Amino acid sequence: MSTQINAILFDGPERSQLLPFTYIRPVAELRIGIDTLIEKWNAFLNTTCSYATQAYLAPKFAIKRTALNYFINPSYIPTQILVDQIKELKENQVLVCENKPVVFCTTHSDLPNDIASFDAVVIKGALVHIENASDLFSKNAAVLVMDFDRLTHDKVSQPLDDSNRLIHPERIFIEPGAQVSCAVLNATDGPIYIGSDAQILEGSLLRGPIALCEKVLVKMGTKIYGGTTIGPNSKVGGELNNVLFLGNSNKGHDGFLGNAVLGEWCNIGAATDASNLKNNYGKVRIWNYETKNFAKSELQFCGLLMGDFSRCGIHSMFNTATVIGINSNIFGTGFPRTFIPSFSYGGAQGFQTHTFPKAMESNVAMMERKGKLLSDLDVAILQAVFEQSAVWRKDR
Repeated sequence: MSTQINAILFDGPERSQLLPFTYIRPVAELRIGIDTLIEKWNAFLNTTCSYATQAYLAPKFAIKRTALNYFINPSYIPTQILVDQIKELKENQVLVCENKPVVFCTTHSDLPNDIASFDAVVIKGALVHIENASDLFSKNAAVLVMDFDRLTHDKVSQPLDDSNRLIHPERIFIEPGAQVSCAVLNATDGPIYIGSDAQILEGSLLRGPIALCEKVLVKMGTKIYGGTTIGPNSKVGGELNNVLFLGNSNKGHDGFLGNAVLGEWCNIGAATDASNLKNNYGKVRIWNYETKNFAKSELQFCGLLMGDFSRCGIHSMFNTATVIGINSNIFGTGFPRTFIPSFSYGGAQGFQTHTFPKAMESNVAMMERKGKLLSDLDVAILQAVFEQSAVWRKDR
């Protein structure tokens, strides 16, 4: 069999649990660890994967079909053992993990919906499975370590000048073009990865495992604790602990974020703080898009989950486990409610609908600051989400 297969990454049942971050992208486009899920699968399979996703996302994220197709659930982090099993699959077989389908091998051109008609093969070894939005931060450190070993294997780190203090430098990797000055990088508890053309300014304190992707700017005096990934073209300052930025987002000033996830094109106002622990130290309840209610979790620590294109003003405050949809604008004093629907405008005193034209104006302005354009396909996707999310909004 050829070493290359036609891999199609499909949105599995996890998709609804990964909202709001899967509103404008397939599951495969989520970032965790260092790179995105599709980038991991491309690397392990030595191919270019395509997507089987929601109908409104398909014009941007297309599917490629051939005579024999491998439909893969990308919410499972790939390993070499798993990939070896995939390449041994025969037609009409399915790889399963805990009785859940992970990979279908089929001549059908669409995602199978009847696992009973396939011959099941049990996956060998343990897999990291991203099942819900909070997994994006709670499992980030483990995936980051896996990615670090893969992305730095047989590569040589760029040197850092003597103005920096390095602890366990053998676990610190610097890509070409990165600039680090007068910083402390401590890899005692896990590796530190600095992407190409990233900048870490004076006085920054980094304690691994941490990944700062390409063109990230870490402002002076920033404190970043382990389990943190800052996606490409983002800007961070203040204090961060176990935070995942998907990319192109800013938290450029003082304030605390912990056990949190930010989508793309978000902006956090100066001195914003988000609680990640209840005063009674109890387990948190998190909004569940599938059950349309708050659900108990086993998490004691959970901060802010903010969807793409959302923003908050200076001195904003968020309670533990606050979930914000996409394209919302939060401002004013006091704590807003802990579930804020997409396209909401307001704060603790109440919300109204963030009208679609006004929301697009803000999106265009922010993207232009980073030299990017909002495409017609992007607008169509956001229009679909605006309509889907109307059920949650109650203007008052």
